Amino acid sequence: MRLPITDAAAQGSARPQFIPATLPRHRDALLPSAWIDLAKALASQLIVWHHLALYGPMCDVARSLAPELLDLLAQHARLVVQVFLVVGGFLAANSLWPSPGLPPKVGWRDVPGQVWRRYQRLARPYLLAVMAVIVAAWAARGLIDHPTIPAAPEPGQLAAHIALMQDVMGFDSLSAGFWYVAVDFQLFALLVVLAAALRGLPGHTARRASTATAVLVALVLLSLLWWNLEPSLDAYAAYFAGAYGLGVLARWARGARGGREGAALGLALIIGIALVVEWRSRIALAGATALLLCLVPEPASLRAAPARAGRALLGFLSRVSYPVFLLHYPVILLTGAVVNSLWPESPEMNGLGMVLAWGLSLASGAAMHRALEH
Repeated sequence: MRLPITDAAAQGSARPQFIPATLPRHRDALLPSAWIDLAKALASQLIVWHHLALYGPMCDVARSLAPELLDLLAQHARLVVQVFLVVGGFLAANSLWPSPGLPPKVGWRDVPGQVWRRYQRLARPYLLAVMAVIVAAWAARGLIDHPTIPAAPEPGQLAAHIALMQDVMGFDSLSAGFWYVAVDFQLFALLVVLAAALRGLPGHTARRASTATAVLVALVLLSLLWWNLEPSLDAYAAYFAGAYGLGVLARWARGARGGREGAALGLALIIGIALVVEWRSRIALAGATALLLCLVPEPASLRAAPARAGRALLGFLSRVSYPVFLLHYPVILLTGAVVNSLWPESPEMNGLGMVLAWGLSLASGAAMHRALEH
C-alpha cells in the first residue's frame, strides 16, 4: 500500500513534508538565518501534527475532542512541504552556486562526489529510520490491526528504499515522508548537474548571469506550467523543480548587485504566471516563501536579550527537524498501538497519546541528531 497521505499531498499539495536539517549550514551574512530557522521549525512541527491528525487509531478516537482543529491539520498542514522545497533550493544554491554571474563551485569532475556526499548525509539518519519503522510496525501489528500500519517489507521493496528509488520503482512506502528524502536527493543532483553543465559559460559577469538565469527560469517555468500539473510525475524531481528552483532564484536575487527589488519583481512575475495558468495554493505558498527569503531582512529584535531564548529554541528545532521528520512516523505507529490497545474507546487518553507521541518524536529526533552530529 502506498500511504494515503503521500498520494493526497502529491496531487493536492505536492506530497507533504521534508525537512532537511541536512542542508548546508547557513553562516553566510546574506542568508536570512532567523527566517530559515523559523520556517523549518514551524513547518516541521506542523508536519508531525499533520500525521498525528491523519494516521493511526489515536486521531480517530480523539477526534471528538477537537474535530475542527484535527480536520484543519489533516487537510491543510501538508502544504508546508513547499517551505522546505524553497528553503532547500535556497541553501543548496548557497552551497553550490550562490551567484549566477560567477562560475558554480562544481564542475563535471565534482558531480559524482557531490551526489555521493549528499546521499551519505541524507542516508545516515534515513537508514536508521527505515530500521526504526520496520521494528515499530512489527510491534504495532502485534498489538492492534490498523490499515495505516505497513506490512513487513519485501527484499525488493527494502532495496528500493535503500537506493531512494521506492516511488520511482512503484513500491509502497514504508513511512510517511520517505518519498521526500528521495525527491530531495533527485533535486540536489539535478542542481549539481545543471551547475556543472553551465560552469563553462563564456563572457563577462553580466552575460554569464543573464544566461544562467534564463536557463533556470526556463526550467522553473517548465515545472510550474507543465510537470507540476501532472500528478503522475510526483515521484520525480521535475514535479517539484519549480518550487526548488524558486528557492535558487531567491538566493540569487538576495545577492543581486543591481538590487533585490528588480530581481524580486521578476520572481513575482514567474509566480503570478504560474498561478494564472492554474491556481495552486502550494505554489502560492512556495512563492511567498521565496519572496520572503529574497526580500525580508533579519529581524533586529532577535539580537535583543529577551529574544535570545526564543532564537535558541528556533535554532534547536531547526537543527533537529530532519531526524524528527524521519522518526515521528514510527513513534506515532508504536505510541498509537500501545495507547489504543489499552484505551481503545477513550478520547481523552488517545488525545494525551497524541501529545505524548509529539513529545517522543522531538526527543527521539534530538537524540538521533546528537548521536550522528557529535
